[in-house]
Amino acid sequence: MNEPRTVMVLPTYDEAANLEWIVGRLHAAQPGIDVLVVDDQSPDGTGAIADRLAGADPRVHVLHRSAKGGLGAAYLAGFAWALDEGYDVVGEMDADGSHQPEQLDRLLAALPGADLVIGSRWVPGGRVVNWPLRREALSRGGNLYVRLLLGIDVRDATAGFRLFRRSTLEKIDLDQVRSTGYVFQTDLVTRTLHAGLVVREVPIEFVERVRGESKMSGAVATESLRRITLWGLRERRDQVHRAVSGLRRR
Repeated sequence: MNEPRTVMVLPTYDEAANLEWIVGRLHAAQPGIDVLVVDDQSPDGTGAIADRLAGADPRVHVLHRSAKGGLGAAYLAGFAWALDEGYDVVGEMDADGSHQPEQLDRLLAALPGADLVIGSRWVPGGRVVNWPLRREALSRGGNLYVRLLLGIDVRDATAGFRLFRRSTLEKIDLDQVRSTGYVFQTDLVTRTLHAGLVVREVPIEFVERVRGESKMSGAVATESLRRITLWGLRERRDQVHRAVSGLRRR
């Protein structure tokens, strides 16, 4: 049986120090998987490096966007490209080395019987490396908040190391996704669960970047929590309306 055609989408902004290194590691670990670099006009020349890699390797593709538009917007553009190109499995992965390509096999092994597989930091066996306690507490607390408020049973809803089946992306109505920042990750896992699809988490070791600047900031985290709170309150309101409507029909 033929292996599913798989592409990993790597959004980039100022990742010139990391891109060639991470693509090389990915192809050393998984030679049969393609890469799509989605670059948001990085001023450090990341886009030119991506073009050079694509010119030398047919497994590497590049999508240039006109401006920095946020992580979610980059992924949506990459997903649209991958679906148009006929890929069966579409993955997400950071370009900075935080997600180790050598552990991608864990996600691939969990894909049979799942619609979305998440490389999770917060399931048994998962861990983070080189994070201060404050950042770990923020991530764990944020994910607990997500579970309680949105009512989803996912330990790491904010994780960005993922594999989607093509059918999953087609069912969750990407045209209606409006989140563009880091909250995008929570948005998509929630949509997947609400569509009645299967989400699996596998443990990974997340390694804090050693080169370049992190794109996460206090402002980004605050905006993500604000959006999640609004979704949660809306979901609770809708649950009450559904319950009341059910009682009235009795």
